[in-house]
Amino acid sequence: MTGSTAARFTADDYRARMDRAARAAADAGLAGLLVAPGPDLVWLTGYAPPAATERLTLLVLAAGQDPVLVVPALEAPDAAKATGAPALALRDWTDGKDPYALTAGLLDATGTFGISDNAWAMHLLAMQRALPGTSYVSLTDDLPMLRAVKDPAELELLAAAGAAADATFEEIRDVRFAGRRESDVAADLAGLLRRHGHSQVDFTIVASGPNGANPHHEVGDRVIEDGDMVVLDFGGLKDGYGSDTSRTVHVGEPTDEERTVHDLVRAAQEAGFRAVRPGVACQEVDRAARKVIEDAGYGPYFIHRTGHGIGVTTHEPPYMIEGEEQPLVPGMCFSVEPGVYLPGRFGVRIEDIVTVTEDGGRRLNDTTREMVVVD
Repeated sequence: MTGSTAARFTADDYRARMDRAARAAADAGLAGLLVAPGPDLVWLTGYAPPAATERLTLLVLAAGQDPVLVVPALEAPDAAKATGAPALALRDWTDGKDPYALTAGLLDATGTFGISDNAWAMHLLAMQRALPGTSYVSLTDDLPMLRAVKDPAELELLAAAGAAADATFEEIRDVRFAGRRESDVAADLAGLLRRHGHSQVDFTIVASGPNGANPHHEVGDRVIEDGDMVVLDFGGLKDGYGSDTSRTVHVGEPTDEERTVHDLVRAAQEAGFRAVRPGVACQEVDRAARKVIEDAGYGPYFIHRTGHGIGVTTHEPPYMIEGEEQPLVPGMCFSVEPGVYLPGRFGVRIEDIVTVTEDGGRRLNDTTREMVVVD
């Protein structure tokens, strides 16, 4: 995590998160949690080890026990500097020693453990060999809401990230689109995100004309033309917390059909937002947005879920999708992003990050949702 983010949280904050995670694991019938490097470890401890390493790093959490971070000895000095380090015990191991035997000594030999989804298979298989009586379940499957409810400091960081993304859109709408490649505009977006405080740019989708019908279009060298609809979807991390917004602009004056589809998606996005309130199931947000599009006859062209959670990553639970009955809780943050995608022609998507309040929802993106015409 960046220094400015770490300064927002204390060792006590991380201790509270680890205690809450251990209690949640116990409530789910688990003997504990094993957390590998990745967003869960960052959120729980403030520690982000080297991204590419085959050496075992693992946080062990269990109710009634002090948290322990198993870490390679050569990385222990950096781990000890993490903001959350005073709230846990470090157990280091040196090359040539067996880290799995060390970790096994911390675990119930017959327990079921939740393990973070990004744990390496080689580490999980080694733990199974070291403790054949144990079993493992996906942390996301059994504790999907672990990071879902944000505290006030996290909400402040997410709001700041959203404001930075909004500032990026306000500037990008003034650049020239026609006659430039998608990759040129994507580079502009990335530069603006960084200028507005993002340390990490995760995606800059610029999908022009027929490319807009692909929701996850990979930016290419297509030259944007007058008359193109252009889907812009961009975001990343600012001070360790995510931004993600989409707006669809038009190069020159749109046709009546293009305006109609854009207005339809805007109405669906508004309906999804209006469905947000405590106690409502996540799927109801999807249903509200999808109904508007289906009633207009465009249902087959809305081909993805309505939203995803956001926090220390740009995609995380909860998901606004049919079948997700998890009730909304104040402090949850997620996207509301319906779209219509007409193959071979154009697409439209409008996306805001929304947080659940005590009596409804609050948008963390405030740029216009009306059709924006660009040059």
